[in-house]
Amino acid sequence: MHIGLVGLGKMGGNMRTRLRNGGLTVVGYDRNPDVTDVSSLAEMVEQLPAPRVVWVMVPAGDITRSTVTELIELLDAGDVIVDGGNSRWTDDEKHSALAAEKSIGYVDCGVSGGVWGLENGYALMAGGTADDIAKVQPAFDALKPEGESGFVHAGRVGAGHFSKMVHNGIEYAMMQAYAEGYELLEKVDMVDNVTAVFDSWREGTVVRSWLLDLLVKALEEDPGLSKIRGYAEDSGEGRWTVEAAIDNAVPMHTIAASLFARFTSRQDESPAMQAVAAMRNQFGGHAVQAAAEAGHDPKDA
Repeated sequence: MHIGLVGLGKMGGNMRTRLRNGGLTVVGYDRNPDVTDVSSLAEMVEQLPAPRVVWVMVPAGDITRSTVTELIELLDAGDVIVDGGNSRWTDDEKHSALAAEKSIGYVDCGVSGGVWGLENGYALMAGGTADDIAKVQPAFDALKPEGESGFVHAGRVGAGHFSKMVHNGIEYAMMQAYAEGYELLEKVDMVDNVTAVFDSWREGTVVRSWLLDLLVKALEEDPGLSKIRGYAEDSGEGRWTVEAAIDNAVPMHTIAASLFARFTSRQDESPAMQAVAAMRNQFGGHAVQAAAEAGHDPKDA
């Protein structure tokens, strides 16, 4: 299979490598001349055999919208655009309608795996028609983890990003629970080694998870998390999940509370939010803010 890949940053660059390791021919485009394979989107499209598949892996919002709009002008009937960024599902519906005017297929794909996806594979949640999904399937197979799980055709266009949005909302709540437990263990004077306690939970307990593994890794690298501020951003999906819950009258106490906790982190220093910030940095390479050091503003990344 030949595939075009737009956006070769932290995620897209590793995905290009994993696709090539899986036997696919990838033509990648990025505005950074040091990593791109071609000089323009038009050149990328020219190098792909029909029916073309172009996977977009750029930041959600205006950049994705402009990229998709340009691709619609360059592609032909029967080609497929895949949005693998963290776009809101409502954008997918608009982009799909625009693409359909030229009989171009559209697939939205929620991608989870962060900076570890190259080695471990990416969990993929896709939305679109069965025919369009089939055109992209070799890429899904190359990107997903080994085994039966890791890929789902979640439903119509928008279903992939909606599923990924809910996934990220759950992620917010899980991280907040670990973080609050961390703060309580640090607070009492009876626990001698908090890192060892968390490490003991990694085997045999019902709370074991990859997030727990990453928290232990962060604590081993920085005991007490003294080098990181308790400041955690929200990248959009948590808000959208709560908004969707409101629109559909679904009670979502825990996820909503974890979102509001991130807002609190921007006002007061908190050991729990230090743990959340550390986990975000571990799994996604998300920027963190340094703790106060001599000669440095603590608000600097």
